[in-house]
Amino acid sequence: MVTGPKGSEQDLSGQCSVCGHRGELFDLPGRYEQYCLGCSADVATAILLTTEIDAATLAGRSTSELVTEFDFIHIRMLCRAQSTELGNI
Repeated sequence: MVTGPKGSEQDLSGQCSVCGHRGELFDLPGRYEQYCLGCSADVATAILLTTEIDAATLAGRSTSELVTEFDFIHIRMLCRAQSTELGNI
C-alpha cells in the first residue's frame, strides 16, 4: 500500500469515488467513499447546500439561489467524472 507523508495513513493507491482520479484521496466525516481534493470540496459543499435548502424550505424562504449553486456544483462534478472517464477510453 502506498501512503502519504511519513506518519500519515492516507491511501494514495485508490480512486476517487466521483471522478476516478488516482492519487491522494480524502475522507469526509460520515461518508465511506474517498474523494480527490476537488471532488471532496464539491461533495462537502453539496452536503451543506442540501442542509441549507431543506432549512430554507421549512422556513418558507426562497431557495432559488441555493438550488442554482447546487446545480452548478452538480454539473461541475459530472463534467469532471465524464472527462476522466473519456480519458480512460
